[in-house]
Amino acid sequence: MTTAREIMTEGAECVGERESVLDAARKMTELGVGALPICGEDNKLKGMLTDRDIVVKVLGAGKDPASCTAGELAQGEAVTIGADDDAGEILRTMAAHKVRRLPVIDGHTLVGMVAQADVARALPDLQVGDLLEALSTD
Repeated sequence: MTTAREIMTEGAECVGERESVLDAARKMTELGVGALPICGEDNKLKGMLTDRDIVVKVLGAGKDPASCTAGELAQGEAVTIGADDDAGEILRTMAAHKVRRLPVIDGHTLVGMVAQADVARALPDLQVGDLLEALSTD
């Protein structure tokens, strides 16, 4: 069975929990991504920051992105997948939590990201279709 390690995009970059949302937005722009994992000073994953979070929770709320930190937007425990978890677990986790991107961890170390596009490239159309349907329903 295909594992997260086999389909993930390696080398995911984090935004530090104390970095400003403005710096995070610049990093997203440079990397051409719509989400970044938020990592603490202990190198543990604290959450995910999406471009939508920036627009809705910062700009839309009238906050200053230069003074708001990424860590302020980390909510609860981050949804992750283990590097050696199989494709079925990836699909179940994405569908259950309605997420399009999963940080991949090996122990407590971030080793990559599995995005909906990675799943679409690696798995049969039927499984991908089921995932898209699960992510599209309320």
